[in-house]
Amino acid sequence: MIQIHATKKLLAKMPSQTTPGTEDILAAPQSKLGSWHANLLTIQRRNCLLFVHDQTRFPVFIPALTKPHFAIIDRFFDDALMNTLLKCDATQEQLDTAAVLLQPLAFVGGTDRSVLGTLNQLGQDIDHILYVDSLNVSEMAGYALSSSLADRPCHVKGQKDYIWPKDAFLELLDRLSGEVDLNSSQTDDQRALLDSPSEPIADNVVMLDRFRQTK
Repeated sequence: MIQIHATKKLLAKMPSQTTPGTEDILAAPQSKLGSWHANLLTIQRRNCLLFVHDQTRFPVFIPALTKPHFAIIDRFFDDALMNTLLKCDATQEQLDTAAVLLQPLAFVGGTDRSVLGTLNQLGQDIDHILYVDSLNVSEMAGYALSSSLADRPCHVKGQKDYIWPKDAFLELLDRLSGEVDLNSSQTDDQRALLDSPSEPIADNVVMLDRFRQTK
């Protein structure tokens, strides 16, 4: 399970199956990816989600969601994270490590002021970028924007030096790669696809069926 500390506005939007009780959260295995924060943004009258990794402040932006999408938000998060990593020039080992560690999301309260500060700043940055570049949020995937936001310094309260979310998250995946079995969550069919793709795949898109963990 991946804990997502959500704002009150986002929690009110999430279906009940994505917001388990405290006992369920504590009993469930926790992903080594660590916890995240998330906020609901209303941009150009569309619902968008912004996730930030607590430790590294790595952002994942998911634009233009409709009501049915919130019930399957795990799929959108997995897709957005993996393709953002690809845009960040993650290595195959880093991608494999992230994929193995993907687990169902559990949205809970209990937000941290420092991470909320990062969320708010990134939200303002997104508004500014979309306005300056005249972008339509309903026509974008969000991967390139997330990658751009990750490749800039971020101040974390209590830390003297700025951190670079992109570098920090990729370094985290490097450390975790030695702690996981990169084949543990892949079925025989998925491994076959990785070894022998049946058709050419664009080099700028992750085909998530090759990575998704059975949930």
